[in-house]
Amino acid sequence: MPGFHLLNRYFVPLLLFSLCFSAVLLFSNTATLSQTPLSNSNSDSSLSLTETVRKTVLDNGLTVLTKEVHSAPVVTVQVWYKVGSRDETPGLNGISHQLEHLMFKGTTNRPIQFGRLLSALGADSNAFTSYDQTAYYNTVERDKLEALLILEADRMQNAQINSEQLATEKGVVISELEGYENDPGYRLDREIMRQVFPNHAYGLPVGGTKEDVEGFTLEQVEDYYRTYYRPDNATVIIVGDFETDAVLKAVNQHFGTIDAHQSGKDGGVGAGLTDNIRHQTDNLPKPALPGESGGVGAGLTDNIRHQTNNLTKPAPVERLEDGKNFVILEQPGSAALVQVVYPLPNVTHPDVPAIDVMDYILTSGRSSRIYQALVESGLASDAGGYAANFRDRGWYALFVTTDPGEDLTAIAQVLQEAIASLQTQGVTEAELNRAKAQLKAELILENRDVTSQGFQFGANHTTAGDYRFTDQYLAAVAQVSSQAVQRVAQAYLTPQQRTVGFFQPTQIQDEPSHGIGQFSKTSEHFYGESPVDPAEVAQYLPPGVTDATLTTTQPLPERLTLTSGLQVLLLRDRSTPTVTLTGYIKAGRANDPPQKSGIAELTADNLMNGTQTQDALTLAQRLDDRGIDLDFYTVREGTFITASALSADLSSLIQPLSDVLQRATFPPDQLELSRQRALTDLQIELDDPASVAQRTLAQTLYPQNHPFHHFPTLESLSQITRDDVVQFYQTYYRPDRTILTLVGDFNPQEVRSLLDQEFGNWTATGKPPQLTVPAVQLPPNTVRVNRVLPGKSQSVTLMGNDAMNRTDPRYYAGLVLNQIIGGDTLASRLGSVIRDRLGLTYGIYSYFKPESMMVSL
Repeated sequence: MPGFHLLNRYFVPLLLFSLCFSAVLLFSNTATLSQTPLSNSNSDSSLSLTETVRKTVLDNGLTVLTKEVHSAPVVTVQVWYKVGSRDETPGLNGISHQLEHLMFKGTTNRPIQFGRLLSALGADSNAFTSYDQTAYYNTVERDKLEALLILEADRMQNAQINSEQLATEKGVVISELEGYENDPGYRLDREIMRQVFPNHAYGLPVGGTKEDVEGFTLEQVEDYYRTYYRPDNATVIIVGDFETDAVLKAVNQHFGTIDAHQSGKDGGVGAGLTDNIRHQTDNLPKPALPGESGGVGAGLTDNIRHQTNNLTKPAPVERLEDGKNFVILEQPGSAALVQVVYPLPNVTHPDVPAIDVMDYILTSGRSSRIYQALVESGLASDAGGYAANFRDRGWYALFVTTDPGEDLTAIAQVLQEAIASLQTQGVTEAELNRAKAQLKAELILENRDVTSQGFQFGANHTTAGDYRFTDQYLAAVAQVSSQAVQRVAQAYLTPQQRTVGFFQPTQIQDEPSHGIGQFSKTSEHFYGESPVDPAEVAQYLPPGVTDATLTTTQPLPERLTLTSGLQVLLLRDRSTPTVTLTGYIKAGRANDPPQKSGIAELTADNLMNGTQTQDALTLAQRLDDRGIDLDFYTVREGTFITASALSADLSSLIQPLSDVLQRATFPPDQLELSRQRALTDLQIELDDPASVAQRTLAQTLYPQNHPFHHFPTLESLSQITRDDVVQFYQTYYRPDRTILTLVGDFNPQEVRSLLDQEFGNWTATGKPPQLTVPAVQLPPNTVRVNRVLPGKSQSVTLMGNDAMNRTDPRYYAGLVLNQIIGGDTLASRLGSVIRDRLGLTYGIYSYFKPESMMVSL
C-alpha cells in the first residue's frame, strides 16, 4: 500500500517516501544476523552481526556488499545511492523523490515500464527516498539474480527521462503528496520540522512540496540524475542464496564498465551541476545543540501560529512558559495531537547508544514511563516516541493522541515532567536492563529476512559510512550505564531546546455527510487502451530468463491437535535465533451483536489487562523484560495473535499467551480506559477517507441484517458492558476455535511438551458457535455513495461487489485474475494505464478476498 516507512515502534514520522508501498528502515534499531547463536545476556561486546559480509570496491568506485544466506532459495539485490532530500534546497525540494519515480520509466535500451520487467521476474520490488539516500530493492528466486544485475546496471547509466514522462510522473507525485495531506499528523510534523531545522534540509519534507514539484524542469532532473546516479556514489547489496565469487564476477561484468566520470563534467560527485540546482546544505547554519550558541529556533517569534484560512478557530492554546518554539494547527480533524521534538547529534556521535536506551525507557512498551503517565492514566489514547539519527543531525520526537477536549498544554507538561523525573532521579537497573533487552531483541527480530538485512547494510553504509556500524552500536549499547542515560537526558531534553506542536481539531462529527444516487449506467469514460503484450515485455528481459520457476523441496509444517481441540502448526527454521508465533481465533467483528458493534475488538484489546495470576503491569513487565512482542488485533471474521521473541525466550512467550487466552479477568477500570481509547480511535477512523470509504462500501453492499454490515459507532461502544465482554470471551475464545502457528529456531519435542503443559487443560463445553453468512444479491443498477469529509485534499474511491466464497473451486483462478487486473501498482492493467500512462493517481489497486472484490483508487 502507498505510504510512509516506519522509523520506530509506534509512530509514523513521515520521513521516507516509497514508489509503491511501505517498507521498514530503522536505522539505529535494526541489525543484520549472523549464523552464530546470539547470547541472551546484555553483554554483546563480542557479538558480530556482519562477520560474514564481504565488501568489494570495483575500479570505478562502486561498492559491493555481499552476504550468503542459504536458508531459502531467494536473493535480494539492492542499489543504494548517496543522495536524498539532504542534498536539496528550497525550490528543488522533492527532486530526489521525483527522480526515484522516473527511474521506473525505462531506459534507452529498454523503453518499457521497469515495473513490468521486474514483475515478469516475479520480483518483490520497490524503491524509497529518505534524507540521506535513495534505494531500489528487488527480491527474487536465486536464478533471477543476474537478470536483476543487468536491469539495475542499465538504469544506473541509461535512464530514459523526457518531458512527457516528467509531466505524467509529476501528477503521480502530487497525488501522493495530496494523500499525505489528508493526515493531520503529517501536517503537524511538517510544520514542526521546519522550526526545528529552519536552515537545514532536514527541515524540508522528504517528498517535496506541490509548488516545487510543479516547477521541476527537465534540465534540472537530468542534471540531478547525471550528478548522483554514478557507480562511485552507489552501493550494490546482495544477500541470499548464491556463491559469492560467481556473483562478484557478474557484478563486475555488468557494473564495472560504467564510467564513474561520464555523468559529471569535471569528475567527482556533484561535478557538472548547473547553477540552479547547486546544493549548499553543508554550508547552511546548523541548529545549535547543547553547549553551542544560539539554540534551536533562535530568532523565531514568540508564537508561531499556523492557521488554515476560513476555518472557525477555537479558543487559542495558552503560550508555553518555558520556550519560544511551538506550532499550533487549527484545522478540521478528529483527535487532538501533541508532538514535541528535540534536536540530537548525528548517527556516529558517541551519545547515540545512550540516547536510544533512554528512548526505550521513556516510550517502549506498556511499562514505559510515558505510556504509564499518559495512556494508563487515561489522559491519552496513544503516546510514544522515537530517536532519529542521520548523517548530519538527528532529533528526538514524542507524540500524544488524545480527545479534543483535553488541555494540550497540560499534556505537554506531563511529558516534560516525565523527562524531568528521569533527569533528576535517574533510572533503575531494572529499567536499564529492560531497555537493553528490548533494543537487542528488536534489532534481531526485525531482520529475519534477506531484504531487511540488505536494508540495514545500506542504511549503515550510506548514513554512518560503515556497513559494520551496527556491530559497534550494539557493543556500545551493552556498555551504557544508568548514569549515561541520565546525562544525555539532561543534555538534550531541555525545555529551551524543544519545539512543541499542537493540533486542535475545529470540526468534529460522528458520521461524515453523504449522498446516495442510483444510476442505470455510469458516466465514466474508460480508456480503450490495449493490454500490455507479453511479447513486448519478453523482448526486453535479460537473456536466459524463462518462465520456469525453481524446483525446490520446502518442508511442510508439523500439524498437531491437542486433546483440547487446539490446532498447532510447527515449522522449524534455524536460520536466525528467533521464533515467530501467529494465531487465529474465530472471534471477529462479524460475531458482534448489531446494537453492540465493537465488542469483539474491545475484548481483544482487554486480554492483556490482567489475569487471575497477574495484573496488567506485571504482565507487561514480564514481556518487556525479554523484549517480547505479543499483540492481538481483530478483523471481520477473527482475531489474530502476533508474537515474536528470541529463541531462548520461547517459554516466556507461551506462558503469558496461555494465561490471557484462558484466564483473562477484564478489570472494570482497564475496560473503561480501553473504551475511551476505542472511542478516540473511532473518531480518527471516521476522519480518514480510506476507512470511511471501506465502511461505506461494506454497508452499501450488505443489508442491515447481514453480519458484514455492522461497524462500531460511538453509541454501540458506549453500550457495551463488562458482562458483555466476559460473555463474548467465554463464548468465542475456545481451543476448538483457535489455531497457533510457530516458526523458528526451537526443539520440536520441547515445544510439544511446553504446549501440552500450557494448553492441555484448556477446555470448552458444548458445540462451538458457527457464523452464518447469508447470500447477497447485487443491485440491478449501479449505486454511488459520496461521503464528504471537511479539510481533505484528496478523495478516495472504492468500487466493488460481493464475490465468491473461499471454498469456491474458482477461488485460486480469481487470485490470478486479480493480480492481472490490479494486483501490482505498475505492472497490472489498472496501474499501467491509470497511473503509469495517464498519471491520474499515485495508487490504484484491486483487492480480491474470499468475500469481496474491490478496486481502490
